[in-house]
Amino acid sequence: LAGLDTLAFDYGFLLGITEELQTSQALNEYLSCRSYVAGFCPSAADAEVFALLGRPPLLHHVHALRWYRHIAALQLGPETPPELCRPCMLDARLLPPWSPPTGSEPPKLKLYNSLTRNKEVFVPQNGKRVLWYCCGPTVYDASHMGHARSYISFDILRRILMNYFRYDVFYCMNITDIDDKIIRRARQNYLLEQYRQKKPTASQILKDVLTSREVRPFQAKLAETTDPDKKQMLEKLDSAVSAALGPLQGAVESGTSDAVLLNHAQVLLEEAKDLLSDWLDSQFGSQVTENSIFSLLPKYWEGEYHKDMEALNVLPPDVLTRVSEYVPEIVDFVKKIVDNGYGYESNGSVYFDTAKFDSSHNHSYAKLVPEAVGDQKALEEGEGDLSISADRLSEKRSQNDFALWKASKPGEPSWESPWGKGRPGWHIECSAMAGSILGESMDIHGGGFDLRFPHHDNELAQSEAYFENDHWVRYFLHTGHLTIAGCKMSKSLKNFITIKDALAKNTARQLRLAFLMHSWKDTLDYSNNTMESAIQYEKFLNEFFLNVKDILRTPTDITGQFEKWEAAEIDLNKSFYGKRSAVHEALCDNIDTRTALEEMRALVSHSNSYMASRKSARLMPNRTLLQTIAVYLTDMLKTFGAIEGTEAIGFPVGGNGESADLESTVMPYLRVLSDFREGVRKIAREQKVTDILKLCDSVRDETLPDLGVRLEDHEGLPTVMKLVDRETLLKEKEEKRKRVCLFLFAQMAKLAKMKIPPSEMFRSELDKYSAFDDKGFPTHDSEGKEISKGQIKKLRKLYEVQEKLYNDYLQMSQNGS
Repeated sequence: LAGLDTLAFDYGFLLGITEELQTSQALNEYLSCRSYVAGFCPSAADAEVFALLGRPPLLHHVHALRWYRHIAALQLGPETPPELCRPCMLDARLLPPWSPPTGSEPPKLKLYNSLTRNKEVFVPQNGKRVLWYCCGPTVYDASHMGHARSYISFDILRRILMNYFRYDVFYCMNITDIDDKIIRRARQNYLLEQYRQKKPTASQILKDVLTSREVRPFQAKLAETTDPDKKQMLEKLDSAVSAALGPLQGAVESGTSDAVLLNHAQVLLEEAKDLLSDWLDSQFGSQVTENSIFSLLPKYWEGEYHKDMEALNVLPPDVLTRVSEYVPEIVDFVKKIVDNGYGYESNGSVYFDTAKFDSSHNHSYAKLVPEAVGDQKALEEGEGDLSISADRLSEKRSQNDFALWKASKPGEPSWESPWGKGRPGWHIECSAMAGSILGESMDIHGGGFDLRFPHHDNELAQSEAYFENDHWVRYFLHTGHLTIAGCKMSKSLKNFITIKDALAKNTARQLRLAFLMHSWKDTLDYSNNTMESAIQYEKFLNEFFLNVKDILRTPTDITGQFEKWEAAEIDLNKSFYGKRSAVHEALCDNIDTRTALEEMRALVSHSNSYMASRKSARLMPNRTLLQTIAVYLTDMLKTFGAIEGTEAIGFPVGGNGESADLESTVMPYLRVLSDFREGVRKIAREQKVTDILKLCDSVRDETLPDLGVRLEDHEGLPTVMKLVDRETLLKEKEEKRKRVCLFLFAQMAKLAKMKIPPSEMFRSELDKYSAFDDKGFPTHDSEGKEISKGQIKKLRKLYEVQEKLYNDYLQMSQNGS
């Protein structure tokens, strides 16, 4: 077939073949490597070859036969003039028009960007590659739940970006192991340990504590502190020391034995260690010169931090940087900032010139919190306790300038630099390390909300001064605060719960669920109510998974897996896709895990209602549909980091990848046990052998929970078998025992009350009443006054209630019950 102006194939060789079969075969072979389109006109070649064949080709000459039938359908002979061969004149059936779907624009991922204080569409700078830097811990003490707030939240965001939105995330985090807090704490720990090793006498300890309490460092801090939380902390410390001073002072004055004195002295030393450490540091801190003293403390606490993160199931960073390992890079970074005209040297220290930077055409200082510029309290906290002395403050051109490099004082670690021996400022470390790894611009920078100013604003300024750009960070993500039962958590205020303490009360999954149930950028209150909500959510999901697993274990043949869908299945499936879409929209909306979990909860509720309705109708639920829903929910929880392991459905049981093995190896034996038990129970019920029924119940309630197995008996239905953590089942067992005890106690109390005749119920209350009638009803109060009509009416109701209870008791006694 050809168009009007198209040259048809050279068919002369066909006309030279006289054998009909050979003609058909030759045509078939030729057409096997050609094509034609319906709607085009037949050419003269088509007409001549069609006439040559005379009849349809054989069936196995597929291509020739197809061509022949098409030409025959057009009913055109060789005499048809070419100019009449137009598509509009053909009678052939053509493909009908296709209606393409209009479609809809899928939601785009938006993140709340602290730089704009708005949700912005997330657009990485380089395709799916995402460069992410996160401010890590300053390691001078145990990690607490305030740290967990940031690191679990960022772990959730990171996992969702990687595993749900399929971004290639490169995650870099720092460890601050050179810092004013570390230096001070290391010196204090060292000096206090030296003090202890000298084994001071009780009288010496008493004298030193009294001195440290009265000298300027502590008293000045107590008097000058205006922050109510800090003042309360200092007053609490002072009260604890006062309480420990009393017994020791009394023992010294009364001439108590040395052993008793020493015991009181050790109690005082423990209570006053912070106060005493400050005093020792003010006296001898400048004499601590060995650099190793300042490295042992952060090294130890960094190790503890990594253990905590592993216990919380927080993914390790792709790159971890330590300040102590990047001092040469930091020195070079500071030099370039100075060379670019944004830094200046003063007395061996180097400061960032905020005014020069802010006046530059291409730069702007304090992009995150411009309203905080000039906040001296925040600026001084950013500089560090050891760096806000009067001489240091006078070195700066402006009170807003901050240290890039600090000249080391006696009692501080130091490194060589062009400006003399010194150490890095706090803010410069992140800029230099992140710049070394991620370059001149990153996609995401993360940290806690309280780091916005001055730390992150200073990071931005000095990095953009170094790279001479205005886009060092594209998206700044800040996690919200964490409070304890409504109160601010702070290590400096000694108001914190360590991660280890939190994990002693709740599992890592429960903590993560608590975080998932709240917005990552808003304040999270860590309280009993918060954790109870997470525990109940976990239990709710787990029961669903266990029920689905039990349904999937029901034997069926290969075709029995696929059952007819009725209205209930169609409705549940519609709900599934609707909730899945809602979860996706929630995650696109600033990774709103709170809404996502609520949508997942609603899906489970619908699934539970579906299973319950099928159960009441004595019908099996649709296995494939429930499996699809359970797998989806499991995958989402894996994405959030709330499930580890490879099991397709539900939470792992036993840990360390044992769950799948338990399911495949233990369940066949449990099925045999369950079937045997059910058979025994049936015979026992028929023959009314209650002792055997009690024994079967004992196996279910006492023996199997210790093995991590829960059996659920349902009248007229097979026993449901569930593998559950042993600790969970033992806890359930204990709670059930307590409920039974409370019920029995309530029944005993009720029975004791029923035994009281109504005529005696008021006579024992002599503190309220002084006279009674012949039925024991009070007539006068304890002061001899007649009881009012309103009071008599109330007492009469109580009397009648007791009269009914007593009559019920008498009836029960007569019936022997």
